[in-house]
Amino acid sequence: MHRQIMIGLVCLTVISIVTVSAVQEKKEMTGKIVKTDEEWQKELSPEQFRVLRKAGTERAFTGEYWDHHEKGTYYCAACRLPLFSSETKFDSGTGWPSFYAPIEKTSVAEETDSSAGMIRTEAKCKRCGSHLGHVFDDGPKPTGLRYCMNSVALKFEKSK
Repeated sequence: MHRQIMIGLVCLTVISIVTVSAVQEKKEMTGKIVKTDEEWQKELSPEQFRVLRKAGTERAFTGEYWDHHEKGTYYCAACRLPLFSSETKFDSGTGWPSFYAPIEKTSVAEETDSSAGMIRTEAKCKRCGSHLGHVFDDGPKPTGLRYCMNSVALKFEKSK
């Protein structure tokens, strides 16, 4: 009887270890970043927190990147996931940095946004869930899309 209990405990321990390992491996594969508002507030400026974590919008023609023309990569300001290349940036005339495609389609999540009395497509960072801006279907070829982003939601790194 004692031996059966010991074998049972060993089996439960092995199952627990395998389960924890599988959960940790899945987390590493998805790379999801989950933090509390308090943690984000410590890392982000008040304006970044308002836009990225509370789905705010910066005023048009005020952001750092709306008229930015250097070659390089735009990253999520919260988690540094590469989002857009300067190669897909275009002048939309809206006062916000606009791109016709993300670097990887899987880097930007799209969700229905019915705030502000209209239906829009919200763009969010796939890794940390931060609000980036909105996606519209009035962009240039080849996609016909306009990823209209908040400058404060982005960090730029110049190409070398």
